[in-house]
Formats: sequence, C-alpha cells, structure tokens
Amino acid sequence: MDIGHKIKQLRVQNGLTLEELASRSELTKGFLSQLERNLTSPSISTLEDILEALGSSLSEFFKEEKDEKVVFQKKDFFVDERDECTINWIVPNTQKNDMEPILIEIPQGGKSFSLNPHDGEEFGYVLEGSAVLVWGDKKYNVKKGETFYMTGKEFHYFLNDKKTTAKIIWVSTPPLF
Repeated sequence: MDIGHKIKQLRVQNGLTLEELASRSELTKGFLSQLERNLTSPSISTLEDILEALGSSLSEFFKEEKDEKVVFQKKDFFVDERDECTINWIVPNTQKNDMEPILIEIPQGGKSFSLNPHDGEEFGYVLEGSAVLVWGDKKYNVKKGETFYMTGKEFHYFLNDKKTTAKIIWVSTPPLF
C-alpha cells in the first residue's frame, strides 16, 4: 500500500491544504509533504493523528477494497430451467445489489414464473418476439423493442402465445428472482 499517496488522496478529498492538515494534526507541513511523497514513514501514533484530522481511522485506511466487477460475460451467467421458461442471471450474486437483472426466455406456449405482490418495482425490455404481461387482472401485449415498468403490487407473470421464443430483459428492485 502506498501510504503517502493514500494520505494525499484523503487530504485532497477533504479540500485541505498541507498547511491546514499540519495545523489540524499538529505536525509540520514539511513532514506531511515528505510523507505524501513517501520520503518518510509515520509511526502508528502519528498516522492515527493524521487520519483523525482527515476524519478517518486506521481500520478504514487499511481496509482492503476489492475490485468491483463491472462487465460480465456469458460464462458468468447462471442458468435455471424453471417452469416453462429459462432464466439467465446475467449479473451474478445480485442479492447484494439494489436491483436484479435477468434474461428470461419463454418458448412458444410457455409461461414465466409467477411473482406474488411485493414491495418494489420492475422494468423490462423485449429483445425478441412478444409476450403477454399479466399484471393483476390486466393483460398487456409487449412486443420486440418495447418496454414495461410496473410496481410489484399485483400478482404478475408472462405468457407466450406466439410461435417464436420471447426473450426479455427483466429487472427488479429489490432482487426477487
């Protein structure tokens, strides 16, 4: 870990000059400048003083940040054959996220899983084919290139009454699938 660089980042994020940090931490501007350039190392006690002046702590400062995965490939997908459709979890481990996107494939004459009323919202985009969105006692035809957006307050699912497979990106918040 580059301690000097990380201290400088925190100082800049807090909008402090070297003089301001020196005053707050009761250290010299010269010492802090050398520290930020990795020309010297602080004692644990001195580092604690600097971090306190920056509104941080040793545990936060040394906490390992894992690289967040941003791009997912088909090999990352989890596939589930459920009911009369295929579900592809296109972003793995979404239970920890605020939303959950899936790619659902509904064959001719097929039906998606049914979702009971819940707190949350859902959005979808039809990639291929078309399907009937059943939302409570209402039915909506949703075709290729069209989207849907709804609350989870009604029982809902998809039917495919066409002769081609329907492929739908379906996103829920919070994660439900």
